[in-house]
Amino acid sequence: MTGPELTYRRGTPSDSRACFDVFLPAIRDLTARLGSPWEPEPEELWPRLQPMYEHLASDAAEWWVAEDPATGQIAGYARSVERGGLFELSELFVHPERQSAGVGRNLLERAFPLGRGEVRAIIATTDVRALRRYHAAGTFVRFPIAALEGPPSADAPLDPGLEVVEATADDIPTLRRIEAAVLEFERGDMFAWLLGDRRGFLYRRDGRDAGFAFAGKSGVGPIAALEPADQAGILAHVERIAAEVGRKEVGFEVPMLNEVAMTHLLARGFRMDTFFTFFLSSRPFGQFDRFIGFGPPFVL
Repeated sequence: MTGPELTYRRGTPSDSRACFDVFLPAIRDLTARLGSPWEPEPEELWPRLQPMYEHLASDAAEWWVAEDPATGQIAGYARSVERGGLFELSELFVHPERQSAGVGRNLLERAFPLGRGEVRAIIATTDVRALRRYHAAGTFVRFPIAALEGPPSADAPLDPGLEVVEATADDIPTLRRIEAAVLEFERGDMFAWLLGDRRGFLYRRDGRDAGFAFAGKSGVGPIAALEPADQAGILAHVERIAAEVGRKEVGFEVPMLNEVAMTHLLARGFRMDTFFTFFLSSRPFGQFDRFIGFGPPFVL
């Protein structure tokens, strides 16, 4: 993919598959360099990620692509989302043949401009080249995020004190209120998309809101609890849901300072993937001891 100088333009919905075709070799290259190669089949992975790519295409605050003017081929892309005052870089991927040539820096400047957002946040890989750019963009590592994976069990022990209600569009105000209490910010209109992409659940204890969770064939998360201890019961219920839909493996994106979730899942036999991410932000915010992020980990 070497060639003439690249041009930069805003992304359009028709670029979604081409951006995925940059993401995949970039992440394959990174995992190979880290010694834990990930080699998914594109035509198996794309149907799972396509709904998220299409949602981000319509909901992006900024979306820029680097394009070879001679071939029209996309060499890299970056995208951000904005909800309330939280400005979050969702993706920055450059094809391996175009890396270390300033493409990532140019995309980051356009998709994640300095000075924008009350709080700036990124979920980043361990690629030190990218981390250097993210620090220059005003974000700093707060904690690592572990992917805990394992086969779900339909017999995971439930908490009898937690009432479970399947969420509908009428419950979006409650979902927003819970997430704002946990994270300081909330997902806004993304909750409507989440309810279409995966099942949502509200949890109550003694008639009071306790938390929520989303789970489906495309992935798990976000999961939030108003009290950290309630996460064990919520996670057990999500594990059962994953087993019911026939998933052979289920994964949770767990902030490693979340003691309840880490302890519960490890005790249940879930294994920690060798590929983990970092959470970076321009300032500390949120209560991540009671939160599990969206999977796959493009956004919180």
